[in-house]
Amino acid sequence: MEWWSYLLVAVVGAIAGFINTLAGSGSLLTLPLLIFLGLPANVANGTNRVAILMQSIAAVGGFKAKNIFKWNDTLRFAIPASLGAILGSAVAVDINEGLMNRIIGALLIFMSAMLLVKPERWLSPKKNPTTKGRSVLTFIIFIAIGFYGGFIQAGVGFFLLAGLVLGAGIDLVRANAYKVLITFVYTILALGVFILNHQVNYIFGISMGAGSMIGAWIATQVAIKRGVGFIRWFLLACVFIFAVKLLVF
Repeated sequence: MEWWSYLLVAVVGAIAGFINTLAGSGSLLTLPLLIFLGLPANVANGTNRVAILMQSIAAVGGFKAKNIFKWNDTLRFAIPASLGAILGSAVAVDINEGLMNRIIGALLIFMSAMLLVKPERWLSPKKNPTTKGRSVLTFIIFIAIGFYGGFIQAGVGFFLLAGLVLGAGIDLVRANAYKVLITFVYTILALGVFILNHQVNYIFGISMGAGSMIGAWIATQVAIKRGVGFIRWFLLACVFIFAVKLLVF
């Protein structure tokens, strides 16, 4: 590979790290790039997890330094997501890629409508009462989100934010912190599966991860300083753009 290819993945990784930390779907930039540079799709998927893991470390550190969350707070979300991620990364699912993209795109369009029509639910979420039934439902939802994240990753940030804000009543700033910590935990497990199956290009992964760490750290500072209003509009823009990309292209 030429030297410029490693610089390119680092730059795109920085952009993706910023987008992933504040919203999601940065993998819709990194996965096509890795495939364009010659990696098989499954190896690109595994290699991308190295960058996700590295950016998660930077993002978790940035949020933790500002005391945005406590480790124990995220366990009820991280545990089911991790279980789902192990299954998602280990199971080969025979599904038409075009159909899957359109389903995800439609879900993102629906989410963008919710961001516009009921912004108060994102800006001032209400705590849901803790009941056994709701806890079981939350557990199932985060297993499903984790499964998707383990399987393909792209777009999982949007679904994690929806589950945390709309389902658990967490504000967008803290939800972003929870999201990156959940992603960090389950990515360790998912990456292990890809490593065992020899589907990781470490040079590309580390190069992209270095850029992703920079982008993720910058995003944590922006999230804390600009607050939930800015994050909502940034999230809305990302949701709409990536939904159109999945539905049209």
